[in-house]
Amino acid sequence: ALTSQFCLSTSTIRSACTAAIGQLTTQSSSSFKQALWESCRVQARPSLDELAERIESKLSWDDLVLPPLQRGILEEISAHVRQKATVYENWGFAAKNRRGLGITALFSGPSGTGKTLAAGVLANELNLDLYKIELSSVVSKYIGETEKNLQRIFDAAESGGTILLFDEADSIFGKRSEVNDSKDRNANLEVSYLLQRMESYSGLAILTTNLQSNLDSAFMRRLRFVAQFSFPDATHREKIWQRIFPPKTPTQGLA
Repeated sequence: ALTSQFCLSTSTIRSACTAAIGQLTTQSSSSFKQALWESCRVQARPSLDELAERIESKLSWDDLVLPPLQRGILEEISAHVRQKATVYENWGFAAKNRRGLGITALFSGPSGTGKTLAAGVLANELNLDLYKIELSSVVSKYIGETEKNLQRIFDAAESGGTILLFDEADSIFGKRSEVNDSKDRNANLEVSYLLQRMESYSGLAILTTNLQSNLDSAFMRRLRFVAQFSFPDATHREKIWQRIFPPKTPTQGLA
């Protein structure tokens, strides 16, 4: 599980092991596995902390209120990430073809319908870091700089099997257009580079958008999962209100 999820250098592996041993208060196998996993996560963070925003999430499946279809899609995404080592390595699929081994998902729907929250639940359940990509730090007016910024992010994320969250993805994964000038050509090159890099990324990449129709059709064909988030109906809103308050909140008398 560790070797399939984390791609660390020899020195970083030594540091992770040393840190994990130092954290142990008991020598049980389960606590050591957990300490080693957490240590690997921490060791992989520095290279990405400078490039994206890490989102901490303590939410679980119980905090997520969604219709059965959307809930099922998220659970299937979780299962794919958990079992990818078995399928790719033990069953030999990676030996046949190294392309397209990553897992990509699109969360589409209006603002405030739980897309980012769902990504946080997945990260917490999978015990992986979630990094939100700020487009302002990626997109550049200078030719070639956007691709370089994206390469740094993907390369840094590879080491820790990080979950990447591209918010408002339509602004960077937009449709390619007919080339009329150098700006059009450069924009198309950026989209083409993203297509290539998304296919080669071994981790989970989540795209969120309010405007699914604006995404390039080539991206849509490469997405393994698409979940539509709609505004919750009265039944789901009631469940959200019931779960929104912490246990210590005085809720007596609230209807």
